[in-house]
Amino acid sequence: MDKNIAPPVIQIDHVTFSFGTQPVLEDITFDIERKDFIAFIGPNGAGKTTLVKLLMGFLDPDKGTIKVLGSSPKSARTHLGYVPQYTTFDLDYPLNVLDTVKMNMINSGSLLPWFGKNEAKKAFELLEKMEIESLAHRKFSELSGGQKQRALLARALACEPEILILDEPTASIDITIEKDIYDLLKKLNKNITIILVSHDISFISSYINKICCLNRFAAIHSIDELTGESLFDVYDRNIKYLKHHCHL
Repeated sequence: MDKNIAPPVIQIDHVTFSFGTQPVLEDITFDIERKDFIAFIGPNGAGKTTLVKLLMGFLDPDKGTIKVLGSSPKSARTHLGYVPQYTTFDLDYPLNVLDTVKMNMINSGSLLPWFGKNEAKKAFELLEKMEIESLAHRKFSELSGGQKQRALLARALACEPEILILDEPTASIDITIEKDIYDLLKKLNKNITIILVSHDISFISSYINKICCLNRFAAIHSIDELTGESLFDVYDRNIKYLKHHCHL
């Protein structure tokens, strides 16, 4: 490899994973480069969430290898930021917004969480970046859907991740707020690799640079390669092919 070319931040090599006798992912191989903005798309049950769990080290592949930032996913986990759907977050979450962000600054070697002025300052600056600093002392459960997603994004950024993973970040959110969130992500992408799980392939096409069509197998495309071709057509063709290939 050319020493002047940065290695991929994620390397997935012939990965297969099953739940019991049910195959979920089969012989998947592709790389994710630094500062990629890649979307994982596919029908329900296609393996998108399973692949995210493999990348974060919460599951281990049956076959094949995964390297994240040159290490195992478990070793690299502290360099990953994760944004769940706000609807999966406990609606009775008792902390205010500022404390929600600070909770992602806990040192794993500490017996008890301890936050000082520096942590509070950093958390507030992240809320400013997300343009919700005025909500710092509101309860998380009192926020609107868009505000919750911004708070969870600030929380994910608190660990200063090199890779940011988002699971349907704008599900059930008004389209105007959706655009604002994706505009924020585009700015973050100047310095951070972003992986996005999404069904909204039409909206995200102007933000991402790659798509990964998943349905047990994987097909990867660069957005630059799709000039003059509908993303819907590419998605539909890949899913039909993947369904045929895995006999579904």
